[in-house]
Amino acid sequence: MIKQFWRVVLLLVLAGLSLQAYFALRIALMNVLAPQSTTFQRSEMSRLLREQGRIAWSQDWRDASQISTHARRAVIASEDAGFADHDGVEWDAIEKAWDRNNRAQQRVQAQQKRAQERHERAVARAKKRGRPIPEAPSALNTVPKVVGGSTITQQLAKNLFLSSERNFVRKGQEFVITFMLEGLLSKDRILEIYLNNVEWGEGVFGVQAASRHYHGVDASQLSGFQAARLAVMLPAPKRFEKNPRSAYVSGRAATVAARMGAVELP
Repeated sequence: MIKQFWRVVLLLVLAGLSLQAYFALRIALMNVLAPQSTTFQRSEMSRLLREQGRIAWSQDWRDASQISTHARRAVIASEDAGFADHDGVEWDAIEKAWDRNNRAQQRVQAQQKRAQERHERAVARAKKRGRPIPEAPSALNTVPKVVGGSTITQQLAKNLFLSSERNFVRKGQEFVITFMLEGLLSKDRILEIYLNNVEWGEGVFGVQAASRHYHGVDASQLSGFQAARLAVMLPAPKRFEKNPRSAYVSGRAATVAARMGAVELP
């Protein structure tokens, strides 16, 4: 029985090491071969086919030399100001995000508790007066807004290889892949792959497709403010694509544009 247990443990360890070797080999090949698709993209393709019966897709790889410097500066300014200097993970940003998420969770729980108490009082009054029982308030289903402290490299690690589920095992794997990316690829290559594969709307992937879709120009021709607008959309592209010229996007774009001059490119 003990031998069987250790045999299972050994097989699990070997399987884990083999998986890491697979990731490392795939990443090393990215020095010379651009990834054809990412795990996130394949998931989106399946969803679009399932929901719409077709795949409306726009993506066109552009080498770093064909991407406006404004686009590179804008994305770094908006998403990861320390990109050129960090080793893949910004530990302070993760700690701050953890604290903010905990506070958000506590606020939602307090709101739900108050809503539950009000609902219970309303139900008691309705029963006493022989009236219909009121429906439970929507506040009971409120989900706290989760903010992340992920760097560009971490976002690329998730998009390339991982699912969208949230748990400690997946987060640990994300860290491992992040350090592989930083160790096996240059910062320029990481940014190039990221800009060509990140989502900018439903079925819109990569900076070239986004430039054509939202501004009618190639990625090489993006102006500073156009690039800032695109960068602002990245945290929630499916939401912002409904109104890409909203007051919020324009205001945030102005802030990003003001920061772009101080950005250190890799």
